[in-house]
Amino acid sequence: MKGVRWFLGATVITAACGGGAPSESAAPAQSAAPAPAYNYRPHSSLAEVMRAIPFPGSNTIFDAQQVDPGAPVKEGARETTTEKFASLYGGWQKVELAAVSLMETANLIMIPGRLCENGRPVPLDRADYQKGVAGLVAAGEAALKAAKAKNVDQVVEAAGTIAEACAACHEVYRDVDIAEGGAKRERCMPPPAGGPAK
Repeated sequence: MKGVRWFLGATVITAACGGGAPSESAAPAQSAAPAPAYNYRPHSSLAEVMRAIPFPGSNTIFDAQQVDPGAPVKEGARETTTEKFASLYGGWQKVELAAVSLMETANLIMIPGRLCENGRPVPLDRADYQKGVAGLVAAGEAALKAAKAKNVDQVVEAAGTIAEACAACHEVYRDVDIAEGGAKRERCMPPPAGGPAK
């Protein structure tokens, strides 16, 4: 019976993968048109990317300031997939991956065509925005170095760098619900020329 199952499985796989030599009577194969290259485009707003990737990543790094990532984790009932595989890339490696997420986010938030949550275009061409993006990369690099060294003091320092990098953009483009001369400015809008950078 086991032999029959193996034979049937092999037959199904061969058929599904188009295995087997073509018969002589088969028509000559036409050259397939090349598959179009993937059209790189944003699939979400800037706010959604930030909430999905650097927000949890930053929090993982911030947690490493207080809780030793290398400490043994209590084994318990692991019912969900998240719980079951929590230790697979855990400990200091989890901090490393969080740092990587910050650096890679910098690439994602520079993809042309991405919109802010309010529908405004992300200010990709602005020097202050680009400086904030570069700061995110530098923060990720510092956190990655600290995590690889398993050094909590370096993590504390990297956490400060992360906070500064986030604030550089947030103060200009996100936290603008503070009145500027009696008028509120929309998020993702650059400050007026010569005006306050908040």
